[in-house]
Amino acid sequence: MASSMRIDRRRPPADTRITAKLISNIKKLISSGKVLPGGKFPPERVLAKEFGVNRASLRQALKVLEIMGVLTQRVGDGTYLSASAESILKEPMDFLVLLDDLSHHELFETRIIVEPELAARAAERATSEDLAGLRHAIMAMERSRTNQARLEADVDFHECIFRASGNRVCHLLFAVIHRTVQTSMAQLSGRVSIERPLAFHKRIYAAIHERNAEQARATMLEHLMDARTLLPAMEQKK
Repeated sequence: MASSMRIDRRRPPADTRITAKLISNIKKLISSGKVLPGGKFPPERVLAKEFGVNRASLRQALKVLEIMGVLTQRVGDGTYLSASAESILKEPMDFLVLLDDLSHHELFETRIIVEPELAARAAERATSEDLAGLRHAIMAMERSRTNQARLEADVDFHECIFRASGNRVCHLLFAVIHRTVQTSMAQLSGRVSIERPLAFHKRIYAAIHERNAEQARATMLEHLMDARTLLPAMEQKK
């Protein structure tokens, strides 16, 4: 009798399997183009009928996707697909750092390997809008009066470069990696004169503005190698 009631722990609970199946169905809905980035999903009753589930099961799947940042639910309005993937990547990256105990040395090494090349691509591809964004970030750093404002201006500058590189994969991934590292280094960055990173940003901007890819690559590498000197102090704070 006891053996017949034994739970098969190898199989996930039924509600978990239903949620996984619904998430897969929603992915297909997006990949088919029926719901575009920033667009609105059909009403819950329509989706539940289309997927052959009750609304309670659908709501559970939608809540999971909302937590992941894939969509937003607006009371009295409906469910909307996120406009970009950046919010989706942030939480997994944070957990990746925590679960695999990735060091900031590894994250910084990844930046050193890739970001100089992104700066070079930005020098070749930057639009007038990209250049304006870089200038705005530099001015914001010059005018910053708090460490948080300085950090935001720093993040904005690098994200402008990722965007200007024209590679959307690198733009999304490195915007998240850069923000993860910078947030952790926020307290320590206040120990370094703002003129130091600001001078690098101005030199990188000049190289991009002049369409000098080699100079943009070299200056970005120099900037990152200089910023990496803060890492030992950050590791000691853990």
